[in-house]
Amino acid sequence: QVQLVESGGGLVQAGGSLRLSCAASGRTFSDYAMGWFRQAPGKEREFVAAISWSGGNPHYADSVKGRFTISRDNAKNAAYLQMNSLKPEDTAVYYCAADRTMSVVTMSPRYWGQGTQVTVSS
Repeated sequence: QVQLVESGGGLVQAGGSLRLSCAASGRTFSDYAMGWFRQAPGKEREFVAAISWSGGNPHYADSVKGRFTISRDNAKNAAYLQMNSLKPEDTAVYYCAADRTMSVVTMSPRYWGQGTQVTVSS
């Protein structure tokens, strides 16, 4: 089992920045690719970003490319999502996720956090 706990969400004005953190425990963190997803009210959960176990090959949804940056620190068992130039349409609950491979973590990861709310005001 992998346990994931997100933090760092909040209320920010459009154009502002937030940094989400995901603390992992339970298994060897560096064995897992990490991902971020989000779900806005009334919408399906969607992929945001993913990163391989080594920190390479970051992959982003087109809607956040150039504004969001995913990273990880295997020594701290943590993953991060730096969100810049935030827009009202970025408002959602953001979830951290983990699985063994990039291909799975971008589609249907096995492990999920509980989510953290991000609200961007216009």
